[in-house]
Amino acid sequence: MIFKSLQEDIASIRKRDPAAHSWLEVLLCYPGLHAVLFHRLSNWCWHHGLRVLGRFVSHVGKILTGIEIHPAAQLGERFFIDHGTGVVIGETAVIGADVTLYHGVTLGGTSLHKGKRHPTLEDGVIVGSGAQVLGPITVGKGARIGANAVVLTDVPPGVTMVGIPARMVMRRQESEFCAYGLPGEDMPDPVVRAIDSVRSQVATLMERVKELETELHGHPTQACARFSQPDGAEKGEKSIHIEAVNTPASGTSGRHLERETIS
Repeated sequence: MIFKSLQEDIASIRKRDPAAHSWLEVLLCYPGLHAVLFHRLSNWCWHHGLRVLGRFVSHVGKILTGIEIHPAAQLGERFFIDHGTGVVIGETAVIGADVTLYHGVTLGGTSLHKGKRHPTLEDGVIVGSGAQVLGPITVGKGARIGANAVVLTDVPPGVTMVGIPARMVMRRQESEFCAYGLPGEDMPDPVVRAIDSVRSQVATLMERVKELETELHGHPTQACARFSQPDGAEKGEKSIHIEAVNTPASGTSGRHLERETIS
């Protein structure tokens, strides 16, 4: 049983990592595999009442691999930690089958109570390097967490999450493995998309304001021209300058006015 599970682990690693050239290389040189083997031993000790020994075995595994997995965490079949350094998996974390984590990932808790306080990752989830998945949340089957994302809420199945806090940018459309949880150059940037939407709305509003001012005055006002032609000076068009003018008034003080001139 143990030998068969080890064979499946090695085969899944070779499938997901093109740098793995042989089963011997994976067995000797992959700390993610070593960490899983240490965890299986520490988990057995934990569930047989040898909790201190389980924690000690886990600690030894952390020293040797740079990966910290609590003995009580539940790991599914063919779980792969690529590169591995800095990965932390908490006590009540639950990980499904065929899940992939990259270096620097944290599956952490955000509360001090003794119940469920760490994430649940369903089958086929990919979590990119440096991502933080925090709290008793569920990451749905086949979801992808982009590098350095911070996930604080439940993630629907089959979506891609990026950003701080993480936001959904697209739904998964293919079944191929996706390194670091990112689909490539075609992934839209949610911030750029939001800015483009605001710019489009502002442009539409300015056009409507120009139409209304033309109906009212016969031509757009200078203020409208200033906002609708921000690059006029560079294009050789007319630009508007604002000059401060001090005009005397009754008493010793004066009024500070602004005068618009067109050049």
